[in-house]
Amino acid sequence: MKSFILSFLLLTSLTSFTAYAYAGNGELTKEHNHTMVWDIDRAHSNILFRINHFFNPVPGTFNDFEGKVSFNPDSPETSEIDVRVKVASVNTNVERRDGHLRTADFFDAERFPEMHFRSTDVRHVEGTSYVALGQLTIKDVTREIELPFEFLGVRDHLMRENTLVAGLHGSLMLKRNDFGVGTGDWASTAVIGDDVTIDISLQVTKEK
Repeated sequence: MKSFILSFLLLTSLTSFTAYAYAGNGELTKEHNHTMVWDIDRAHSNILFRINHFFNPVPGTFNDFEGKVSFNPDSPETSEIDVRVKVASVNTNVERRDGHLRTADFFDAERFPEMHFRSTDVRHVEGTSYVALGQLTIKDVTREIELPFEFLGVRDHLMRENTLVAGLHGSLMLKRNDFGVGTGDWASTAVIGDDVTIDISLQVTKEK
């Protein structure tokens, strides 16, 4: 079975946003027009993907990722996203399949150990919706993609004193054959589909 995901894969590791505070009444108040570096809460963040095997979707994840996101919701054009995903961390809960995905038949993890997304522009769509335009590199192929995401908000962390927590969620669909993920007979979509659905959920924290 085949898979790949990214985009960051967007959003993963250290993050920067415009400084916001939780007002206590459920509203966000902007403190200053500067950015803060946030830490990824890895226990509550994930990069998931789904791809069909015949008719049924098979889920998976990449467990090892890192990067930087500098995001200002009021001035998204100043934002930057740079995320790297370790290909060898692919996990579909089937060890034999995961080992095959790391081979030259699919990701060729030995030659191409990372997938990389770097934004060239971030734009506001409407409300809390944004889109990051940028370059996604998988193996030796680089393509322009659009990564839509939601800025879910910021509030006091109810389980950590003097800590803020923020959330981001992004979803997109990519075609594995656009990036050469599946070579020879494995490029066929008769058994393993071409469309890969990616869901990215990121929870980040910052001490006040």
